[in-house]
Amino acid sequence: MKIDLHIHTTYSDGTFYPEQVVDTAVDCGLDAIAITDHDNILAYDIAINYVKANDKKLEIIPGVEINTLYKGNEVHILGYFMDFENSDFQNLLKVQQQARVKQTKEMIVLLKKKAGINIKYEDIKKLVAPQGSIGRPHIARAITSAGGTSSVIEAYAKYINDASPVYIQRKTVSPHEAVEVIYDAGGIPVFAHPIDVDTIFEKLATELISYGLRGVEAYHRKHSPAVVEYFSSMAEKMGLIITGGSDFHTPSANHGNILMGKNLVPSWVYDELVKEKKKVELR
Repeated sequence: MKIDLHIHTTYSDGTFYPEQVVDTAVDCGLDAIAITDHDNILAYDIAINYVKANDKKLEIIPGVEINTLYKGNEVHILGYFMDFENSDFQNLLKVQQQARVKQTKEMIVLLKKKAGINIKYEDIKKLVAPQGSIGRPHIARAITSAGGTSSVIEAYAKYINDASPVYIQRKTVSPHEAVEVIYDAGGIPVFAHPIDVDTIFEKLATELISYGLRGVEAYHRKHSPAVVEYFSSMAEKMGLIITGGSDFHTPSANHGNILMGKNLVPSWVYDELVKEKKKVELR
């Protein structure tokens, strides 16, 4: 069984529409995927309806990726199988979206005041699907389109980083809150791409277990075989399941024109995820 449990669409910072993700997943021979847009779940219904309408042989697992902050570190929490209608979960997404809008509008003011770059909120909003999650890539693209930089890479280097005088850090929820809400909504919270915060991973993951953390994303395109082994061992030590995915955003020379990128996720990862879901249902 071929699976990918970490995929983004145009409803956050991916470049593929949900339908394109489905078609590409099928073309790649995948059996199951999870669309895990940042702070957004709108692509799920579109993908499910597209699968049904076109008789595609693909399972789509309910998923999300929540951006959180912990002592100045950005920590991402993946969630699977939660009840999308859960009121606390819905409120979490609402809070996250409001924070994204606030951050974006504050940066627009600073870009004009300190860098002389004029961008309208609508210019950024149109770069993401309707009601999608605005993020750094969209702001960087808008800066470039306005002539503020010659490339998106330059926009990131000059304006989309913590050291920039125009960058505003988003006021987002803590990983503890995200884990707890996902778990209480019947979902499986998973620590995403832990290599990004490897120095604090063990301590933080240990804390999050008491809030409902149930997994670690050991398989990821950023993780070398040695890193996969390390985080797999850590997960086993902590009694957490192991998951994985490509964290696909767009086809590229580095990641290959496939959803799974360079890393192949073992089929038993899916089995463990399903087993964990059954445990959550019985609690």
